[in-house]
Amino acid sequence: MNPQHDPEQERSGLATPKSVLRSILGSRAAYGSLAAGVLLFAAVIVWQGLDDVTVALRRAGWGILAVALLHLPQVWADAIGWRRLVPSGQQPPRRTMIWARWIGESINDLLPVLQMGGNVVKAWLLADRGVRVGPAGASVVVDITLVVLTQILFTLFGVSLLVPSLRGGRALLVVLVGAGIMTVLLAGFYAVQRRGFFGLLVRMSRRILGAAEWASFSDGATTMDADVLRLYGDRRALIASGSWHMLAWFVGIAEVWFALRILGHPVDVWTALLFESLGQAIRTGAFAVPGALGIQEGGYVLVGSALGIEPGVALGLSLVRRVRELLLGVPGLASWQASTMRRAFRQPAMEPGADGQGQAAPPSPPRKEML
Repeated sequence: MNPQHDPEQERSGLATPKSVLRSILGSRAAYGSLAAGVLLFAAVIVWQGLDDVTVALRRAGWGILAVALLHLPQVWADAIGWRRLVPSGQQPPRRTMIWARWIGESINDLLPVLQMGGNVVKAWLLADRGVRVGPAGASVVVDITLVVLTQILFTLFGVSLLVPSLRGGRALLVVLVGAGIMTVLLAGFYAVQRRGFFGLLVRMSRRILGAAEWASFSDGATTMDADVLRLYGDRRALIASGSWHMLAWFVGIAEVWFALRILGHPVDVWTALLFESLGQAIRTGAFAVPGALGIQEGGYVLVGSALGIEPGVALGLSLVRRVRELLLGVPGLASWQASTMRRAFRQPAMEPGADGQGQAAPPSPPRKEML
């Protein structure tokens, strides 16, 4: 390791994840979007009928545990794709990347953090495990870009193969319009990265969220923006990462296929592919609503109607995935808290003194890590 590289000093220029989460959780935007999602979720359930949904979930039974297990290969593939964006000399072990990906996904799925908090935590976890702050932050931002890009391609692939099975043009129109909007937003996101994403993020966050904690983040913004540009120049890493993320989207088909089967409505692989591609596109488009609450449920009913799937079954599929998010997400949050506690109570390392004898290393500045 470079003797001049001090991970603790570098991390001091990166806002601690929980301070950032507090600022997001305390924002009006987070509470407003959460309230809107809860109301929409309740409206969809009432409109469909609670009895039908309950029957569908009872039919699924313990099979929901298998649905949760089927999601793990997707987490693994996404983590490997993300790892390819970290410089080879700094790449953490695969298990660390999978763990960080799991925690980031758990935060974004279960907390009202506007899909931002989990990504901040992922970058911080890498920096906490020896990756320089610049490459850590850059890997997360470029990874988001590749995930959305491959999702657009995955959605268009599903539509192109299965247009004949659509029973109405409304769903197809919604998907194509949504894909077009996602493409425009992705192009804008890429353009912002070329101009300095992290610098802009700090300025906007301080203005919108009014969070003083973001001031410390600005120290490393310039470095991370330079690392983003460097990463976009590494075509081999981009292609490898994108390939893994595309694989992850296809792996997700198995989850939909099996979930519909245990709900009593078996479909072929192609129908599961279309449902997954359209459903994920709708969820991504609702990134401002925590967990796409309500949006996902309504979108699933719309997609299901186009594919000949009863509304009760489509809504049941959405709720099965909600249960899966809880089964994997709650342990993910617990693992993060446990890791934070271990770090907070970790004893100072022993370093050799001038006389060759061991002496305690200077303690790190105190961190308020617990929520």
